[in-house]
Amino acid sequence: MENVSSHKYFILDGFNKLGVLRPVLFIPFFIMFIVSLSANSLLLYVIVSQRSLHSPMYILIAGMACVDLSLPVFFVPNMLLSFLFDWRGISLSGCLVQMYFLHLFGAFQSTLLLWMALDRYFAICTPLYYQESMALPRFLKFVIPLMIRNVFLVSLVVGLAGSLSFCFRNVLDHCFCEHMALVELACGSTAVNNLMGLISVFLIPVVDFIIITASYIVIFSSVLSSGKSGVKALHTCVTHIVVMTVSLIIILTAFLSYRIRNGLPSAVRVFFSIMYLFFPSCFNPIIYGIRTAEIRQHILKTLTCCRFVQTVNYS
Repeated sequence: MENVSSHKYFILDGFNKLGVLRPVLFIPFFIMFIVSLSANSLLLYVIVSQRSLHSPMYILIAGMACVDLSLPVFFVPNMLLSFLFDWRGISLSGCLVQMYFLHLFGAFQSTLLLWMALDRYFAICTPLYYQESMALPRFLKFVIPLMIRNVFLVSLVVGLAGSLSFCFRNVLDHCFCEHMALVELACGSTAVNNLMGLISVFLIPVVDFIIITASYIVIFSSVLSSGKSGVKALHTCVTHIVVMTVSLIIILTAFLSYRIRNGLPSAVRVFFSIMYLFFPSCFNPIIYGIRTAEIRQHILKTLTCCRFVQTVNYS
């Protein structure tokens, strides 16, 4: 009997049907990468450097900026090199490491929106107890269980994917190591992997979304019953809802694009999968910077100071 070996090296072949036009994709994705790095770095700098922004709400926004800054680093540089120099190879261990961090940071994008919703709930519905509720020892009761959930489920999903044998093809029709794209290449049963994938989707983004929705329903009910006094406090909620809605639309579009395979070009599925991870990293810091008055004022002040320093240096 001939021994069947498992592939330890894979080809990321996303957008392969574009042929000679594939390198052109470097330009828009490189611009998005620079926007993501610049906007998130500026947002982080402003929040860290300004003591007036060291309140729980802004610390959570800084946490989102950290996630949005880190997530593209794990797949965009490799993708850009693939477009420019046709470097498409990745080892199985490299693939699993990339998959782990992409899914982990993706999970924390959802969880941070949940923590933000809880922050707004305490601020609007129980303002007298806000400082007590958001004190670190008490708020850690909401933080630690969700962190353990994210790390455990992502580790389990990636660990199960790493235990599979890949004895058929070693070509992923993708630009990064996406969980189901890798599992589809396995020989043998993948029922456990598919089940755990669905369970993790339900227990992380779906559960987070349900709690977020319930929180905002209570918040809006409280504001409507309190009259005009609560309308101003609702402004930051609208910002969070805009971010959440955009993220949810992209996630659902990416999810449905992989379920509706007939008649849908593979390049479209790959594009939506990239946008699911990449677009929020560009969109979130811009929307928080524009819609949050305190952050916007400090950003404009920082940019004005930088321009003044440049003028002085050149004169």
